[in-house]
Amino acid sequence: MFGLHRPHARFRALAAAACTAALGATLLGVAGTASAGTPPTTRAAAPASVGATPTAAGGKVVGYFTNWGVYGRNYHVRNIETSGSADKLTHINYAFGNVTGGKCAIGDSYADYEKAYTADQSVDGVADTWDQDLRGNFNQLRKLKKLHPDLKVIWSFGGWTWSGGFGEAAKNPAAFAESCYNLVEDPRWADVFDGIDIDWEYPNACGLTCDTSGPAALKGLTTALRSKFGSNNLVTAAITADGSDGGKIDAADYAGAAQSLDWYNVMTYDFFGAWDAKGPTAPHSPLTSYNGIPKAGFSSADAITKLKAQGVPASKMLLGIGFYGRGWTGVTQDAPGGTATGAAPGTYEAGIEDYKVLKNSCPATGTVAGTAYAHCG
Repeated sequence: MFGLHRPHARFRALAAAACTAALGATLLGVAGTASAGTPPTTRAAAPASVGATPTAAGGKVVGYFTNWGVYGRNYHVRNIETSGSADKLTHINYAFGNVTGGKCAIGDSYADYEKAYTADQSVDGVADTWDQDLRGNFNQLRKLKKLHPDLKVIWSFGGWTWSGGFGEAAKNPAAFAESCYNLVEDPRWADVFDGIDIDWEYPNACGLTCDTSGPAALKGLTTALRSKFGSNNLVTAAITADGSDGGKIDAADYAGAAQSLDWYNVMTYDFFGAWDAKGPTAPHSPLTSYNGIPKAGFSSADAITKLKAQGVPASKMLLGIGFYGRGWTGVTQDAPGGTATGAAPGTYEAGIEDYKVLKNSCPATGTVAGTAYAHCG
C-alpha cells in the first residue's frame, strides 16, 4: 500500500496557499525536509526594519535541491536544466546548511563547493579546472542562474537532522544572524544566493531532538535575520504542518515570526508513514481530512486553517507537495485504514519510493482526501 501524491518524478512541490487557490510551485530532489508526522531519518544587504517583507508567496514555484542528491541518486544541478525544470522554477532552496554552536555552518563542503564537475556533468558543458576558485554545486548553481537570470537561489539551513542547533542560536539571535549572513555572503559565492531559509524542526517542540526555547524563539530568530539580511534579500522558513489541537503549530508564535519573513514553506507532507509499522495505512499528505484519518488535524487544510487563525497571512504560505509515495507491506485491505506488517520496500529507504518508480510499478488504484493511493503486489 502506497500513499501517492501528484506526478513529476524528482520533485516535491510547494504551491501558494493564498486564499483558497493553490498556485503551482515545486521542490527538487526527494526526501529532504520533514513534516508534521514522525519524519524519515534519511534531507550586500540594505538594512531593513522588522516587517519589511515586500514579496508575497502567490505564484512562486520553489524547488528544494538537496546536496546529498549528487551521491546515490546521481542528481545534479545539470539535471534541473536538462529536464526542463529550470524554465518552470522561480526559486530553488539549496538544502542544507548546518546549524551548530549557535551559528550557520557548511553542511557538506565536498558537495557544496569542492566537487569537480566534468564537461558532461556541468550545466554549461564546461569542465571545472583544478585551480578555479569555486566548484561543486555552488558553481553549478551560478551557471544555472546565468542561463536563467530571473531564477533565485535560497540557502536553507537546518532540516530534520540539523535542527538541534537552533535552540543555542535562539539564545543570541543577533550572533546567529551575523554568522548566517557572513556565510551566505561569503565572497566566493555571494552572487549565488539571494537569501536564506531556516528549517527549524521544531521550535518549542520535539523533532529529532526536543526544543524548550519557548514560543517566542522563532520570532526572535526571524527578526534578527531580517535585520541583518535587509530588504534586498529573501528570508523564508520551512515550518510544521501539525494542525492538531495543542500540536506543533500551537507551540510557537508563527504569526509573529511571519512579520519578518517573505513566506513560509508549510511542510504539508509525511503526515503518516511506515514509522507506524503496523498502520493504520494512510496517505502521507492528505489535502483534507477524511473519515477514519488516524490523527485529527493532520492534513494540509487543517494546517493552513490553523496558521491563518493564528494570524499568518494566506499570502505568506506555500503548500508543500511530495512527489513520492510512502507505504506498507502486509496490508489487509485496498483502501487506507487497514493494518500492515511493516514498511514497503524502497530503493533508498524502506517505506518510501519515488513517484517515477511507483507510477509504473505500483500505479494508483483509488483516491482519498484529494490524493491518490495504490494497493499492489
